[in-house]
Amino acid sequence: MNHLPNSTAARDIATLIHPYTNLDRHMTAGPVVMTRGEGVYVYDDTGKRYLEGMAGLWSTSLGFGEKRLVQAAVRQLEALPYSQIFAHRSHEPAIDLAEKLLSMAPAGLDKVLFANSGSEANDQAAKLVWYYHNAIGKPRKKKIISRVRGYHGVTVYSGSLTGLPGNHADFDLPVGGVLRAECPSHYLYGLPGESEAAFVERITGNLEQLILREDPETIGAFIAEPVMGSGGVIVPPEGYFEKVQQILRRHNILFIADEVICGFGRTGRMFGCETFGIQPDIMTVAKQLSSSYMPISATLVSAPIFEGMLAESRKQGTFAHGFTYAGHPVAAAVALETLKIYEERDIVGQVQKTAPHFQARLRALAEHPLVGEARGIGLIGAIEIVQDKAARKPFATEEGIPAMAAAGAFRKGVIARGIRDAIAFCPPLIITESEIDELFDGVQHGLDEALAHARSKGLIGAG
Repeated sequence: MNHLPNSTAARDIATLIHPYTNLDRHMTAGPVVMTRGEGVYVYDDTGKRYLEGMAGLWSTSLGFGEKRLVQAAVRQLEALPYSQIFAHRSHEPAIDLAEKLLSMAPAGLDKVLFANSGSEANDQAAKLVWYYHNAIGKPRKKKIISRVRGYHGVTVYSGSLTGLPGNHADFDLPVGGVLRAECPSHYLYGLPGESEAAFVERITGNLEQLILREDPETIGAFIAEPVMGSGGVIVPPEGYFEKVQQILRRHNILFIADEVICGFGRTGRMFGCETFGIQPDIMTVAKQLSSSYMPISATLVSAPIFEGMLAESRKQGTFAHGFTYAGHPVAAAVALETLKIYEERDIVGQVQKTAPHFQARLRALAEHPLVGEARGIGLIGAIEIVQDKAARKPFATEEGIPAMAAAGAFRKGVIARGIRDAIAFCPPLIITESEIDELFDGVQHGLDEALAHARSKGLIGAG
Protein backbone atom coordinates (compact mmCIF):
# COMPACT_ATOMS: atom_id res chain seq x y z
CA MET A 1 0.00 0.00 0.00
CA ASN A 2 1.33 3.42 -1.00
CA HIS A 3 1.39 5.64 2.09
CA LEU A 4 3.58 8.42 0.70
CA PRO A 5 2.54 11.83 2.11
CA ASN A 6 0.63 12.92 -0.99
CA SER A 7 -0.76 9.53 -2.00
CA THR A 8 -4.50 8.91 -2.13
CA ALA A 9 -4.15 6.35 0.66
CA ALA A 10 -2.28 8.78 2.91
CA ARG A 11 -4.85 11.50 2.32
CA ASP A 12 -7.62 9.02 3.17
CA ILE A 13 -5.92 8.03 6.44
CA ALA A 14 -5.41 11.69 7.33
CA THR A 15 -9.03 12.74 6.82
CA LEU A 16 -11.70 10.04 6.62
CA ILE A 17 -13.55 8.02 9.25
CA HIS A 18 -14.59 4.73 7.64
CA PRO A 19 -17.86 3.03 8.67
CA TYR A 20 -17.69 -0.62 9.73
CA THR A 21 -13.90 -0.54 9.78
CA ASN A 22 -11.28 -1.29 12.40
CA LEU A 23 -10.18 2.33 12.73
CA ASP A 24 -6.90 1.51 14.43
CA ARG A 25 -5.91 -1.06 11.81
CA HIS A 26 -6.88 1.34 9.04
CA MET A 27 -4.21 3.78 10.18
CA THR A 28 -1.57 1.34 8.91
CA ALA A 29 -3.45 -0.84 6.41
CA GLY A 30 -5.07 2.04 4.55
CA PRO A 31 -7.80 1.76 1.91
CA VAL A 32 -8.30 0.01 -1.39
CA VAL A 33 -9.31 2.94 -3.58
CA MET A 34 -11.88 2.19 -6.30
CA THR A 35 -11.82 4.44 -9.36
CA ARG A 36 -14.42 3.15 -11.81
CA GLY A 37 -16.98 0.46 -12.52
CA GLU A 38 -18.43 -1.33 -15.52
CA GLY A 39 -21.17 -3.96 -15.48
CA VAL A 40 -20.60 -6.23 -12.46
CA TYR A 41 -16.96 -5.13 -12.09
CA VAL A 42 -15.14 -2.36 -10.24
CA TYR A 43 -11.50 -1.31 -10.69
CA ASP A 44 -9.03 -0.02 -8.12
CA ASP A 45 -6.43 2.70 -8.59
CA THR A 46 -3.84 0.14 -9.72
CA GLY A 47 -6.17 -1.02 -12.50
CA LYS A 48 -7.01 -4.35 -10.85
CA ARG A 49 -10.51 -5.63 -11.65
CA TYR A 50 -12.89 -7.11 -9.07
CA LEU A 51 -16.20 -8.87 -9.55
CA GLU A 52 -18.48 -6.98 -7.14
CA GLY A 53 -20.14 -9.96 -5.49
CA MET A 54 -21.92 -7.76 -2.92
CA ALA A 55 -23.35 -5.21 -5.41
CA GLY A 56 -21.58 -2.57 -3.32
CA LEU A 57 -23.62 -2.90 -0.14
CA TRP A 58 -26.44 -5.22 -1.29
CA SER A 59 -27.53 -2.39 -3.54
CA THR A 60 -26.08 -1.69 -7.01
CA SER A 61 -28.67 -3.85 -8.74
CA LEU A 62 -28.08 -2.63 -12.29
CA GLY A 63 -24.31 -2.73 -11.99
CA PHE A 64 -21.89 0.05 -12.78
CA GLY A 65 -22.03 2.44 -15.69
CA GLU A 66 -25.77 2.30 -16.48
CA LYS A 67 -25.99 5.28 -18.86
CA ARG A 68 -29.75 5.75 -18.53
CA LEU A 69 -29.39 6.50 -14.82
CA VAL A 70 -26.58 8.96 -15.47
CA GLN A 71 -28.64 10.69 -18.15
CA ALA A 72 -31.71 10.86 -15.89
CA ALA A 73 -29.61 12.61 -13.25
CA VAL A 74 -28.14 15.08 -15.75
CA ARG A 75 -31.55 15.95 -17.22
CA GLN A 76 -32.95 16.65 -13.76
CA LEU A 77 -29.88 18.59 -12.62
CA GLU A 78 -30.30 20.87 -15.62
CA ALA A 79 -34.05 21.32 -15.12
CA LEU A 80 -34.46 21.55 -11.33
CA PRO A 81 -31.46 20.45 -9.26
CA TYR A 82 -33.25 20.89 -5.94
CA SER A 83 -36.66 21.67 -4.56
CA GLN A 84 -38.17 20.69 -1.24
CA ILE A 85 -41.57 19.12 -0.57
CA PHE A 86 -42.37 20.76 2.77
CA ALA A 87 -45.46 22.94 3.36
CA HIS A 88 -47.52 22.18 0.23
CA ARG A 89 -44.60 22.43 -2.22
CA SER A 90 -43.96 19.62 -4.67
CA HIS A 91 -42.28 18.63 -7.92
CA GLU A 92 -42.98 16.06 -10.61
CA PRO A 93 -40.11 13.63 -9.97
CA ALA A 94 -41.34 12.96 -6.42
CA ILE A 95 -44.95 12.64 -7.58
CA ASP A 96 -44.04 10.35 -10.47
CA LEU A 97 -41.88 8.16 -8.26
CA ALA A 98 -44.55 7.86 -5.57
CA GLU A 99 -47.11 6.81 -8.17
CA LYS A 100 -44.76 4.27 -9.70
CA LEU A 101 -43.77 2.81 -6.32
CA LEU A 102 -47.37 2.34 -5.25
CA SER A 103 -48.22 0.69 -8.58
CA MET A 104 -45.49 -1.91 -7.97
CA ALA A 105 -45.84 -2.38 -4.21
CA PRO A 106 -47.76 -5.15 -2.45
CA ALA A 107 -51.50 -4.57 -2.20
CA GLY A 108 -52.74 -2.43 0.66
CA LEU A 109 -50.01 0.22 0.69
CA ASP A 110 -51.45 3.65 0.00
CA LYS A 111 -49.00 6.53 0.53
CA VAL A 112 -45.24 7.20 0.32
CA LEU A 113 -42.98 9.14 2.71
CA PHE A 114 -39.50 9.69 1.26
CA ALA A 115 -36.15 9.81 3.09
CA ASN A 116 -32.50 9.28 2.21
CA SER A 117 -31.36 5.93 3.61
CA GLY A 118 -32.67 2.63 4.87
CA SER A 119 -31.86 3.66 8.43
CA GLU A 120 -34.02 6.77 8.06
CA ALA A 121 -36.83 4.85 6.39
CA ASN A 122 -37.00 2.42 9.32
CA ASP A 123 -36.56 5.17 11.89
CA GLN A 124 -39.54 7.08 10.50
CA ALA A 125 -41.53 3.85 10.26
CA ALA A 126 -41.16 3.54 14.04
CA LYS A 127 -42.20 7.17 14.52
CA LEU A 128 -45.29 6.56 12.40
CA VAL A 129 -46.22 3.56 14.55
CA TRP A 130 -46.18 5.83 17.59
CA TYR A 131 -47.93 8.71 15.79
CA TYR A 132 -50.66 6.39 14.49
CA HIS A 133 -51.38 4.80 17.85
CA ASN A 134 -51.61 8.21 19.49
CA ALA A 135 -54.06 9.21 16.76
CA ILE A 136 -56.36 6.23 17.36
CA GLY A 137 -56.34 6.62 21.14
CA LYS A 138 -53.93 3.80 22.02
CA PRO A 139 -51.01 5.73 23.55
CA ARG A 140 -49.63 2.63 25.35
CA LYS A 141 -49.20 0.64 22.12
CA LYS A 142 -45.63 1.71 21.39
CA LYS A 143 -43.11 -1.14 21.82
CA ILE A 144 -41.67 -2.63 18.66
CA ILE A 145 -40.54 -6.23 18.31
CA SER A 146 -37.45 -6.88 16.22
CA ARG A 147 -35.42 -10.05 15.97
CA VAL A 148 -32.04 -11.37 17.01
CA ARG A 149 -29.69 -10.83 14.03
CA GLY A 150 -32.13 -8.47 12.34
CA TYR A 151 -30.58 -5.40 10.73
CA HIS A 152 -32.61 -2.19 10.39
CA GLY A 153 -30.01 0.57 10.36
CA VAL A 154 -27.72 2.60 12.60
CA THR A 155 -29.60 5.73 13.67
CA VAL A 156 -30.46 5.81 17.37
CA TYR A 157 -33.79 4.03 17.03
CA SER A 158 -33.22 1.95 13.90
CA GLY A 159 -29.87 0.96 15.45
CA SER A 160 -31.81 -0.15 18.52
CA LEU A 161 -34.12 -2.22 16.33
CA THR A 162 -31.04 -3.86 14.83
CA GLY A 163 -30.41 -7.10 16.71
CA LEU A 164 -26.63 -7.32 16.39
CA PRO A 165 -24.50 -6.75 19.52
CA GLY A 166 -21.71 -5.03 17.61
CA ASN A 167 -24.08 -2.24 16.63
CA HIS A 168 -24.91 -1.59 20.27
CA ALA A 169 -21.57 -1.93 22.06
CA ASP A 170 -20.50 1.36 23.69
CA PHE A 171 -23.04 3.36 21.65
CA ASP A 172 -25.41 3.02 24.63
CA LEU A 173 -27.91 1.14 22.52
CA PRO A 174 -30.54 -0.17 22.44
CA VAL A 175 -32.77 2.57 23.79
CA GLY A 176 -36.07 1.65 25.42
CA GLY A 177 -39.17 0.26 23.79
CA VAL A 178 -37.52 -2.51 21.75
CA LEU A 179 -38.36 -6.17 22.32
CA ARG A 180 -36.35 -9.01 20.80
CA ALA A 181 -37.78 -12.14 19.17
CA GLU A 182 -35.76 -15.15 18.06
CA CYS A 183 -33.84 -15.48 14.81
CA PRO A 184 -35.57 -17.89 12.38
CA SER A 185 -32.47 -19.93 11.52
CA HIS A 186 -33.05 -23.62 12.06
CA TYR A 187 -29.38 -24.34 11.34
CA LEU A 188 -28.08 -21.89 13.95
CA TYR A 189 -30.76 -22.13 16.62
CA GLY A 190 -32.60 -25.43 16.16
CA LEU A 191 -32.42 -27.85 19.08
CA PRO A 192 -30.75 -31.25 18.64
CA GLY A 193 -33.13 -33.51 16.74
CA GLU A 194 -35.69 -30.73 16.25
CA SER A 195 -37.37 -30.70 12.84
CA GLU A 196 -37.71 -27.45 10.94
CA ALA A 197 -41.49 -27.51 11.42
CA ALA A 198 -41.09 -28.03 15.16
CA PHE A 199 -38.55 -25.20 15.25
CA VAL A 200 -41.07 -22.86 13.60
CA GLU A 201 -43.75 -23.90 16.11
CA ARG A 202 -41.39 -23.29 19.00
CA ILE A 203 -40.09 -19.85 18.03
CA THR A 204 -43.47 -18.52 16.89
CA GLY A 205 -44.99 -19.86 20.11
CA ASN A 206 -42.26 -18.00 22.00
CA LEU A 207 -43.13 -14.85 20.05
CA GLU A 208 -46.73 -15.08 21.20
CA GLN A 209 -45.63 -15.71 24.78
CA LEU A 210 -43.44 -12.60 24.59
CA ILE A 211 -46.43 -10.57 23.40
CA LEU A 212 -48.68 -11.91 26.17
CA ARG A 213 -46.00 -11.38 28.80
CA GLU A 214 -45.45 -7.76 27.75
CA ASP A 215 -49.21 -7.12 27.21
CA PRO A 216 -50.42 -6.81 23.59
CA GLU A 217 -51.82 -3.35 24.37
CA THR A 218 -48.26 -2.08 24.80
CA ILE A 219 -46.90 -3.48 21.51
CA GLY A 220 -47.32 -1.42 18.36
CA ALA A 221 -45.43 -3.28 15.66
CA PHE A 222 -43.19 -6.15 14.60
CA ILE A 223 -40.38 -5.41 12.12
CA ALA A 224 -38.66 -7.99 9.93
CA GLU A 225 -36.59 -8.33 6.78
CA PRO A 226 -38.09 -11.03 4.52
CA VAL A 227 -34.54 -12.41 4.29
CA MET A 228 -32.12 -11.19 6.94
CA GLY A 229 -29.16 -9.57 5.24
CA SER A 230 -26.42 -8.34 7.55
CA GLY A 231 -27.47 -10.93 10.13
CA GLY A 232 -25.99 -13.59 7.85
CA VAL A 233 -28.52 -14.03 4.99
CA ILE A 234 -31.07 -15.96 7.03
CA VAL A 235 -33.83 -17.38 4.81
CA PRO A 236 -36.95 -18.06 6.89
CA PRO A 237 -38.24 -21.63 7.18
CA GLU A 238 -41.45 -22.65 5.44
CA GLY A 239 -44.54 -21.48 7.31
CA TYR A 240 -42.65 -19.04 9.55
CA PHE A 241 -44.12 -15.76 8.28
CA GLU A 242 -47.59 -17.29 7.93
CA LYS A 243 -47.61 -18.13 11.64
CA VAL A 244 -46.04 -14.80 12.63
CA GLN A 245 -48.76 -12.89 10.80
CA GLN A 246 -51.52 -14.93 12.40
CA ILE A 247 -50.13 -14.00 15.81
CA LEU A 248 -49.78 -10.32 14.94
CA ARG A 249 -53.34 -10.11 13.60
CA ARG A 250 -54.65 -11.85 16.69
CA HIS A 251 -53.12 -9.14 18.88
CA ASN A 252 -53.66 -6.15 16.55
CA ILE A 253 -49.92 -5.54 16.01
CA LEU A 254 -48.66 -3.85 12.84
CA PHE A 255 -46.17 -5.55 10.50
CA ILE A 256 -43.27 -3.44 9.20
CA ALA A 257 -41.56 -5.17 6.26
CA ASP A 258 -37.98 -3.98 5.88
CA GLU A 259 -37.39 -4.46 2.14
CA VAL A 260 -34.21 -2.38 2.09
CA ILE A 261 -32.18 -5.37 0.82
CA CYS A 262 -34.87 -7.68 -0.57
CA GLY A 263 -36.88 -5.12 -2.55
CA PHE A 264 -36.84 -4.89 -6.36
CA GLY A 265 -36.10 -8.41 -7.49
CA ARG A 266 -33.45 -9.73 -5.12
CA THR A 267 -35.43 -12.82 -4.02
CA GLY A 268 -36.85 -13.61 -7.47
CA ARG A 269 -40.03 -11.55 -7.03
CA MET A 270 -40.33 -7.79 -7.10
CA PHE A 271 -40.52 -7.74 -3.28
CA GLY A 272 -39.60 -10.23 -0.58
CA CYS A 273 -43.14 -9.79 0.72
CA GLU A 274 -44.39 -11.55 -2.42
CA THR A 275 -41.85 -14.35 -2.05
CA PHE A 276 -42.89 -15.12 1.53
CA GLY A 277 -46.57 -14.16 1.56
CA ILE A 278 -46.18 -11.09 3.78
CA GLN A 279 -48.96 -8.48 3.88
CA PRO A 280 -47.30 -5.44 5.46
CA ASP A 281 -48.92 -2.43 7.09
CA ILE A 282 -45.70 -0.47 6.52
CA MET A 283 -42.90 -1.25 4.07
CA THR A 284 -39.48 0.38 3.77
CA VAL A 285 -37.29 0.46 0.66
CA ALA A 286 -33.88 1.95 -0.25
CA LYS A 287 -30.67 0.56 -1.84
CA GLN A 288 -31.99 -0.98 -5.10
CA LEU A 289 -34.66 1.74 -5.36
CA SER A 290 -32.11 3.78 -7.32
CA SER A 291 -29.56 0.99 -7.89
CA SER A 292 -27.70 3.14 -5.32
CA TYR A 293 -26.78 5.70 -7.98
CA MET A 294 -28.37 8.32 -5.71
CA PRO A 295 -29.24 8.16 -1.99
CA ILE A 296 -33.00 7.77 -1.58
CA SER A 297 -35.40 5.68 0.50
CA ALA A 298 -39.11 5.48 1.18
CA THR A 299 -41.58 4.34 3.80
CA LEU A 300 -44.88 3.12 2.37
CA VAL A 301 -47.95 3.01 4.62
CA SER A 302 -51.44 1.52 4.45
CA ALA A 303 -54.59 3.62 4.15
CA PRO A 304 -55.59 3.13 7.84
CA ILE A 305 -52.20 4.40 9.00
CA PHE A 306 -52.44 7.42 6.69
CA GLU A 307 -55.95 8.14 8.03
CA GLY A 308 -54.45 8.20 11.52
CA MET A 309 -51.71 10.55 10.31
CA LEU A 310 -54.36 12.86 8.84
CA ALA A 311 -56.25 12.93 12.13
CA GLU A 312 -53.12 13.64 14.17
CA SER A 313 -52.02 16.32 11.70
CA ARG A 314 -55.38 18.06 12.11
CA LYS A 315 -54.94 17.89 15.87
CA GLN A 316 -51.35 19.20 15.89
CA GLY A 317 -51.71 21.65 13.03
CA THR A 318 -48.97 20.02 10.96
CA PHE A 319 -47.18 16.73 10.34
CA ALA A 320 -43.92 17.85 11.94
CA HIS A 321 -41.52 15.34 10.38
CA GLY A 322 -39.37 15.38 7.26
CA PHE A 323 -35.89 15.65 5.75
CA THR A 324 -34.39 18.44 3.66
CA TYR A 325 -33.53 15.97 0.92
CA ALA A 326 -36.74 13.87 1.12
CA GLY A 327 -37.93 13.25 -2.42
CA HIS A 328 -34.90 15.11 -3.78
CA PRO A 329 -35.72 15.72 -7.47
CA VAL A 330 -32.45 14.30 -8.82
CA ALA A 331 -32.59 11.21 -6.61
CA ALA A 332 -36.27 10.73 -7.45
CA ALA A 333 -35.61 11.03 -11.19
CA VAL A 334 -32.85 8.42 -11.00
CA ALA A 335 -35.02 6.10 -8.89
CA LEU A 336 -37.91 6.44 -11.34
CA GLU A 337 -35.62 5.56 -14.25
CA THR A 338 -34.36 2.56 -12.25
CA LEU A 339 -37.91 1.27 -11.78
CA LYS A 340 -38.60 1.73 -15.49
CA ILE A 341 -35.52 -0.33 -16.34
CA TYR A 342 -36.63 -3.11 -13.99
CA GLU A 343 -39.91 -3.37 -15.87
CA GLU A 344 -38.66 -2.79 -19.43
CA ARG A 345 -35.82 -5.31 -19.14
CA ASP A 346 -37.83 -7.74 -17.00
CA ILE A 347 -35.11 -7.80 -14.35
CA VAL A 348 -37.24 -10.05 -12.12
CA GLY A 349 -37.53 -12.56 -14.98
CA GLN A 350 -33.77 -12.34 -15.51
CA VAL A 351 -33.19 -13.09 -11.81
CA GLN A 352 -35.51 -16.09 -12.07
CA LYS A 353 -33.43 -17.41 -14.98
CA THR A 354 -30.01 -16.95 -13.37
CA ALA A 355 -30.91 -17.75 -9.76
CA PRO A 356 -30.96 -21.57 -10.22
CA HIS A 357 -27.32 -21.50 -11.39
CA PHE A 358 -26.37 -19.09 -8.59
CA GLN A 359 -28.04 -21.29 -6.00
CA ALA A 360 -26.52 -24.48 -7.45
CA ARG A 361 -23.00 -23.05 -7.27
CA LEU A 362 -23.70 -21.70 -3.79
CA ARG A 363 -25.04 -24.99 -2.46
CA ALA A 364 -22.17 -26.95 -3.97
CA LEU A 365 -19.91 -25.12 -1.51
CA ALA A 366 -21.62 -27.04 1.31
CA GLU A 367 -19.28 -29.91 0.40
CA HIS A 368 -16.23 -27.86 1.36
CA PRO A 369 -14.64 -28.89 4.69
CA LEU A 370 -15.09 -25.37 6.10
CA VAL A 371 -18.76 -24.92 5.15
CA GLY A 372 -21.49 -26.00 7.56
CA GLU A 373 -24.45 -24.60 5.63
CA ALA A 374 -25.00 -22.93 2.25
CA ARG A 375 -28.24 -20.96 2.17
CA GLY A 376 -29.96 -18.45 -0.06
CA ILE A 377 -32.78 -17.55 -2.41
CA GLY A 378 -32.85 -15.67 -5.68
CA LEU A 379 -29.56 -13.81 -6.07
CA ILE A 380 -28.62 -13.60 -2.41
CA GLY A 381 -26.87 -16.20 -0.30
CA ALA A 382 -24.29 -17.06 2.33
CA ILE A 383 -22.11 -19.89 3.57
CA GLU A 384 -21.62 -20.61 7.28
CA ILE A 385 -17.97 -21.27 8.15
CA VAL A 386 -17.43 -23.95 10.80
CA GLN A 387 -14.57 -25.74 12.49
CA ASP A 388 -16.66 -28.85 13.13
CA LYS A 389 -19.46 -29.71 10.68
CA ALA A 390 -21.14 -32.35 12.81
CA ALA A 391 -21.28 -30.13 15.89
CA ARG A 392 -21.97 -26.96 13.84
CA LYS A 393 -19.17 -25.38 15.83
CA PRO A 394 -17.65 -22.12 14.53
CA PHE A 395 -13.99 -21.20 14.77
CA ALA A 396 -12.92 -18.99 17.67
CA THR A 397 -13.42 -15.37 16.65
CA GLU A 398 -9.76 -14.51 17.07
CA GLU A 399 -8.77 -17.06 14.41
CA GLY A 400 -10.50 -14.91 11.77
CA ILE A 401 -11.13 -17.79 9.36
CA PRO A 402 -14.25 -16.35 7.61
CA ALA A 403 -12.45 -13.03 7.07
CA MET A 404 -9.43 -14.93 5.79
CA ALA A 405 -11.56 -16.76 3.22
CA ALA A 406 -13.16 -13.50 2.06
CA ALA A 407 -9.70 -11.90 1.81
CA GLY A 408 -8.48 -14.80 -0.30
CA ALA A 409 -11.38 -14.30 -2.70
CA PHE A 410 -10.60 -10.59 -2.80
CA ARG A 411 -7.02 -11.24 -3.81
CA LYS A 412 -8.44 -13.41 -6.60
CA GLY A 413 -10.54 -10.45 -7.77
CA VAL A 414 -13.88 -11.34 -6.16
CA ILE A 415 -15.62 -9.21 -3.54
CA ALA A 416 -17.69 -11.08 -0.95
CA ARG A 417 -18.47 -10.00 2.62
CA GLY A 418 -17.47 -11.70 5.83
CA ILE A 419 -20.28 -11.41 8.39
CA ARG A 420 -19.53 -12.97 11.77
CA ASP A 421 -19.11 -16.67 10.92
CA ALA A 422 -20.56 -16.38 7.42
CA ILE A 423 -19.56 -15.10 4.00
CA ALA A 424 -22.34 -13.36 2.08
CA PHE A 425 -22.98 -12.88 -1.64
CA CYS A 426 -25.38 -10.42 -3.26
CA PRO A 427 -24.24 -9.60 -6.81
CA PRO A 428 -25.80 -7.09 -9.21
CA LEU A 429 -29.04 -8.48 -10.63
CA ILE A 430 -27.60 -8.24 -14.14
CA ILE A 431 -24.95 -10.91 -13.44
CA THR A 432 -24.60 -13.66 -16.08
CA GLU A 433 -24.05 -17.38 -15.55
CA SER A 434 -20.38 -17.13 -16.56
CA GLU A 435 -19.90 -14.27 -14.10
CA ILE A 436 -21.61 -16.37 -11.40
CA ASP A 437 -19.02 -19.06 -12.10
CA GLU A 438 -16.25 -16.48 -11.77
CA LEU A 439 -17.74 -15.34 -8.46
CA PHE A 440 -17.88 -18.80 -6.92
CA ASP A 441 -14.55 -19.91 -8.37
CA GLY A 442 -13.00 -16.97 -6.50
CA VAL A 443 -14.83 -17.89 -3.31
CA GLN A 444 -13.65 -21.52 -3.66
CA HIS A 445 -10.09 -20.22 -3.93
CA GLY A 446 -10.53 -18.16 -0.75
CA LEU A 447 -11.98 -21.15 1.11
CA ASP A 448 -9.10 -23.36 0.03
CA GLU A 449 -6.56 -20.78 1.26
CA ALA A 450 -8.34 -20.51 4.61
CA LEU A 451 -8.55 -24.30 4.89
CA ALA A 452 -4.81 -24.68 4.28
CA HIS A 453 -4.16 -22.10 7.01
CA ALA A 454 -6.54 -23.78 9.44
CA ARG A 455 -4.86 -27.16 8.84
CA SER A 456 -1.39 -25.68 9.24
CA LYS A 457 -2.42 -24.30 12.61
CA GLY A 458 -3.98 -27.59 13.69
CA LEU A 459 -7.46 -26.05 13.86
CA ILE A 460 -8.98 -28.69 11.63
CA GLY A 461 -7.98 -32.23 10.68
CA ALA A 462 -6.15 -33.15 7.50
CA GLY A 463 -9.37 -34.72 6.19
